[in-house]
Amino acid sequence: MSALQPTLDILARLIAFDTTSRNSNLELIAWVEDFLRHRGVASHRVSNADGTKANLYALIGPEVEGGVVLSGHTDVVPVDGQPWTSDPWTVTERGGKLYGRGVADMKTFSALALAHLDQALAAPLKRPLMLALSYDEEIGCLGAPSLIADILKAAPKPAAVIVGEPTSMKVVSAHKGIRSFLVEVTGREAHSSLPDAGVSAVMEALKLMDLIAEMGREARAFTHAHFHPPGPTMTIGKVEGGTAANILARRCEFVWDLRAPETEQGDAIEARFRAVAEALDADIKRRAPEGGVKITRRSNTPGLAIQRDSAAEILGRELTGDNETRAVSYAAEAGLFQRAGIPAIICGPGSIEQAHQPDEWIEISQIEEGAAFMKRLIARLSA
Repeated sequence: MSALQPTLDILARLIAFDTTSRNSNLELIAWVEDFLRHRGVASHRVSNADGTKANLYALIGPEVEGGVVLSGHTDVVPVDGQPWTSDPWTVTERGGKLYGRGVADMKTFSALALAHLDQALAAPLKRPLMLALSYDEEIGCLGAPSLIADILKAAPKPAAVIVGEPTSMKVVSAHKGIRSFLVEVTGREAHSSLPDAGVSAVMEALKLMDLIAEMGREARAFTHAHFHPPGPTMTIGKVEGGTAANILARRCEFVWDLRAPETEQGDAIEARFRAVAEALDADIKRRAPEGGVKITRRSNTPGLAIQRDSAAEILGRELTGDNETRAVSYAAEAGLFQRAGIPAIICGPGSIEQAHQPDEWIEISQIEEGAAFMKRLIARLSA
């Protein structure tokens, strides 16, 4: 049997669970619980409010402080409308690559952690290894806050966290923060030939969307030594509204996100948007008292700041030999761990360039590199 076969078998099982964020992840969590139970490892669920989703964490080794968390999220993005050439829920090998939804982002990292559990159990660990799996990372890191809070409350405090987002097994020291918003604009319906008789929610929403585009253009002037693109970015991901071409729309809503290297930058952009939205709300209400603008914050995930002397940075560089400072423009759960007082880095197999796309793939050589990383980590915790 290939040394990678246990990882590949576990990966195939994890990919087979359709854990698109709109779905429950409980079947995957139950499978992991059973996997751990058969090895005598106790695990802990941290469920969401209605019990339809859950985080999970488990401690392997001595119950002492100073361990290392291997953190992964269980959810994946949708495959809807994407032109896949193979079943996204079945791992398919072609030309030294594995294809399937989540192979890059980021079930391979979790499969590697689980596949090396037996080796960790057999090792004379002096500090524990902790597996931490979250829900709803892809829609705003919604599960991680309760997971982190429970770990800090009920488990020995870890010294470092390795978040296994795809980085080609290189150490990533920083990621942007992300906040996202649902904006609902309500107007008044009328015949389109009489625009003064009503208020088109679509036309009013366009003013706010134009502001987002304008701020995005202005942000291109920012510079940063490590982020690419260097400054804040703003995108509108979804727009809905209107009934027909000849009806002034009563309703329009859109979702947008803001990614910023610095919290202060994000705060300033959000404040500017809210100020314009507040003025627009008052203007709409003057013409249609039942109308207005409502903003709902969907997520607010802090960025990961560079801490070159942290325990996570030192460990990651010992294990990889990588001394370059890198930052990524996507958001992850590492910033939440760091804000909670646990140093974190991002380091995992695969590339973000293959994530979220049709025929998502990972090179088998990346899994080999990830397996070597896990072995070195176990040896380090046993020293």
